[in-house]
Amino acid sequence: MTRESEPGLRVLHAVRVQGTADDAAVADRAGLGRDVAHELLLDLEAFGHVTWAEFAGAGGWSLTERGRAEGERRLAVELATDPSGRAAAVVREAIAAFHPLNARLLRACTDWQLRPGGGGRLDVNDHADAAWDARVLDELGAVVDGVRPVLALLTAELDRFAGYDRRLDDALAAARAGDGARVAGVGAASVHGVWMELHEDLLATAGIRRGEVDPRP
Repeated sequence: MTRESEPGLRVLHAVRVQGTADDAAVADRAGLGRDVAHELLLDLEAFGHVTWAEFAGAGGWSLTERGRAEGERRLAVELATDPSGRAAAVVREAIAAFHPLNARLLRACTDWQLRPGGGGRLDVNDHADAAWDARVLDELGAVVDGVRPVLALLTAELDRFAGYDRRLDDALAAARAGDGARVAGVGAASVHGVWMELHEDLLATAGIRRGEVDPRP
């Protein structure tokens, strides 16, 4: 039976995987009501685990170093106290399966942004070549299909991995419908953006620091 992370960890972890997020984004990612998420964020702020910052009229929560360490401690305890004893092994299996898919995702996102030009150089993709873009979208679709079994295994043990497949599908469907920003757009709910969160989620859960593996896509 899948295990539900405790609310405080869900909120702390939501801030980590999103980098910077407001109350609504944290609540949505944590699967909690906004009022509940807000109260937990205030508690975490009081302990020095998160901090709020505003810039140009927008604001968001982010982790402090103390908060990152606390989140990693709670994630480690969650795996160590798993009643089935399977969660840690499943996370390790998922990391191994994710690695080659991540390489393909990186390549596809690069191909969406750049394409071969004259003289062996790379030019910015102006998306005038429909066949090139279709090939890239097909490759992204294959990567998303490839990660489904990984997510199914993870979600069977830890319910906070639920929803990534739906979000990837939504982003890819929007990209296929003509919204190019949903491939790798900054600030958009893109395939790239969702994949970044999943990557961070896996690394954090496994207790791996970013520099120890492939860089962030």
